Amino acid sequence: MKRIQDARLYGIVDLGYVTPEKVEHMTAQLCTGGVDVLQLRAKKLTASEIELLARLMLPITRDHGVPLVINDHLEVAAAVGSEGVHVGQDDDAVAKARAVVGPSCFVGKSTHSLAQAVAAQAEGADYIGFGPLYATGTKPDYVPIGLHEIAEVHRLVTLPIFCIGGVNAERLVEITAAGAQRVVVVSAFLLAADVSGEVRSLKKRVM
Repeated sequence: MKRIQDARLYGIVDLGYVTPEKVEHMTAQLCTGGVDVLQLRAKKLTASEIELLARLMLPITRDHGVPLVINDHLEVAAAVGSEGVHVGQDDDAVAKARAVVGPSCFVGKSTHSLAQAVAAQAEGADYIGFGPLYATGTKPDYVPIGLHEIAEVHRLVTLPIFCIGGVNAERLVEITAAGAQRVVVVSAFLLAADVSGEVRSLKKRVM
């Protein structure tokens, strides 16, 4: 649990950007660059396909001491023994997730408003994602919440808060100036010409 509390830079291997064949390579690049946490998100794959990818990723993430988080699929997280699982607002409750994955697996929850963030803390989440800050291709159906509530969510919620949604190097100054202490980066890493270099560069600015 201390690793999620100490984490500042959260990466996601999103199968909307990465083909299954490149998951191992991308995992290695992100871990080598220095992400503190890494999530596997594969909205269109079956649970069995996600489990296969998770089992390919785990030796790499563990070699680098990076917790692996499985998005949505509680049974996959339990089967592979990942360090974390992440649920959305429309997914299973935190209590159900914890019952499936066990006490040694931390549970994160996506939130898109101050009310949802406060509710996730009351529900017993170990950390929250807060966003999307900007419009993002990863979740085009979500309305951006902007930066104006970042300071307030940090006042109301004592859990680790990872600001997400359109985060990149160019926007980092205004995101941190608004009060963000932790960020999630997706496409800016996955589409970079030098993935490890991009991670290293951005990490220096959030630590």
